[in-house]
Amino acid sequence: MRRTPILFAFTAAALAACGDNRPNGPAEMSPAVTEPAPGVPPRAAPQATATPAQQAAPGGLQGGTDDWRQVASASDASLLGRLDQAWRMARAEADAAGFARQVEALGPLVDPNAGQVGRLQPPPGTYRCRTIKLGRRAEGQGLAYVDYPWFACSVELTPGGDLVLTKTGGSQRTRGLLYPDTDRRLVYVGTQAWGDETGFPAYGENPERDQVGVLERIGQNRWRVVFPWPKQEAKLELLEITR
Repeated sequence: MRRTPILFAFTAAALAACGDNRPNGPAEMSPAVTEPAPGVPPRAAPQATATPAQQAAPGGLQGGTDDWRQVASASDASLLGRLDQAWRMARAEADAAGFARQVEALGPLVDPNAGQVGRLQPPPGTYRCRTIKLGRRAEGQGLAYVDYPWFACSVELTPGGDLVLTKTGGSQRTRGLLYPDTDRRLVYVGTQAWGDETGFPAYGENPERDQVGVLERIGQNRWRVVFPWPKQEAKLELLEITR
């Protein structure tokens, strides 16, 4: 089915309207971490670029549909159904580990109910973004709270009508599509590139790299993508996006 372009959202008043224990991937360097986590690359990774298969196509990307349920795997889709649980457990674990002050200082970014109605789509262009990880993926492994520095992100509206979010800097990079869902959120379906890789796998090609999350607007020019039960290092991962 040809994808209905998501461009309609920029002219509509509102849009009709993002575990098991797995091996950790490479972690990004953060000033809040005194010792690098296992697998941290010794140098900054180059920016990743899209592979030819990920470039804009007239029929749209990821199956040419505007329904994220037709794209996300059943196991990934089920993670969104446990979003509230991920929030509760991740916040409680970070607080119990002594990071309550750091978490509280993040304000709306870590408020599960901060999502606002309307203007959900970040306009195409360049952004700053940073990652916050809450809770431990596996008991006794890693830190219960990690915050990373700011990197570059971009939002692209392709000729095929896809809204593509890309985190272009850091040793863990993200690229995927934003799909309509409710009047308070979009759903993100995408993948990760690690280390010095120069491209992104296609969604479904490597389940360990696949990601699903929800994008919410939490301020005038501020959004977040919430990844419940990410496949590496945390119970909840937040990608803050701002101008």
